[in-house]
Amino acid sequence: MTDLIRANRGLVAVGVIGLGLLIGLPLVLDLYTLLQITFYVIFAILALSLAFIWGYGGILCFGHSVFFGLGAYAYAVSVINIGESTLPFLIAMALPAAFAAGLGYFMFYGRISDVYVGVITLTVTLIFYNVVNSTAGPRYHIGEALLGGFNGMPNVPSLNVPFQPDNTLEPEGMFILCGAILLIVYFGLHALLRTRFGRVLVAVRENEQRVEFLGYDSRLHKLIAFAIGGALAGLAGCLFTAWGNFVSPTAFSVVQSAQIIIWLMVGGPGTLLGPVIGAMFISWLTVKIGTQQTINANVVLGGILLVFVLLVPKGIAPMVSERLVPWLLSLRQTQASPRPVAQERKA
Repeated sequence: MTDLIRANRGLVAVGVIGLGLLIGLPLVLDLYTLLQITFYVIFAILALSLAFIWGYGGILCFGHSVFFGLGAYAYAVSVINIGESTLPFLIAMALPAAFAAGLGYFMFYGRISDVYVGVITLTVTLIFYNVVNSTAGPRYHIGEALLGGFNGMPNVPSLNVPFQPDNTLEPEGMFILCGAILLIVYFGLHALLRTRFGRVLVAVRENEQRVEFLGYDSRLHKLIAFAIGGALAGLAGCLFTAWGNFVSPTAFSVVQSAQIIIWLMVGGPGTLLGPVIGAMFISWLTVKIGTQQTINANVVLGGILLVFVLLVPKGIAPMVSERLVPWLLSLRQTQASPRPVAQERKA
């Protein structure tokens, strides 16, 4: 047991810190700050969805916000029509997963190259954005839910306790739910990547042709990973809509897709912890910049992306684990090494 903990001390540390923050923050923070942190946690889940399919599957999805937007609108439309959030919560994951599976089938089994996969997903996002943006007016509705066009859908009901529509989650409960889901997604993806499927998926990222020579169906592995990423992005969209009680076509926007990529570039696309850090840091920075009128937030985000692409291409997490930690350990060893020599001279 001790050896197992030592071998996974990084995951254990993340789990302990995560549980500590999950329990402690609602006790010490005011309501506004807790709502803001919940917002960052939701975006961290969204970042993990792209980190899985890009960082480990090698599938660069330029239009990842399409799954985020589908999940957001699927929840909003279904919860308004159904009246409680249990089934809409599941629909918000199932619909983006099914759409990702259908889109991925034509892309991966059609042997479309990685560059064109990025272009196709970006085009699909633009199509959804323009279509949803032009649905203003009372004739555009699904059941009782008015789509609202560029005005969006206000007054979307929050999440409630399963099958209890009158028992909606308070901000503290929403934070605990989002934080728990983030931990589950983080450790769940870690566990998945340690299975045979995960190892083959990483091998596909490194050399797809060699994996097929070994008898594995690389297209099926990429398709499953793409569907999982779509489901997780839809989950983030559902939580985002329930958090703000509002959804608009900007959920499908190119800016949203670009932000997700920036989160990964800052944190490190080849890790799971890095995108969480990147999403939370950039989201916090965007909110802070938005409180003033001197500097445009998009200019700052573009500058950050350029800096990390040119100077820190692997991101923060790999830089810390591969360079900073070994450097600190080497300093510790050099400081500790003269002690035995001095003791030998005294003897």
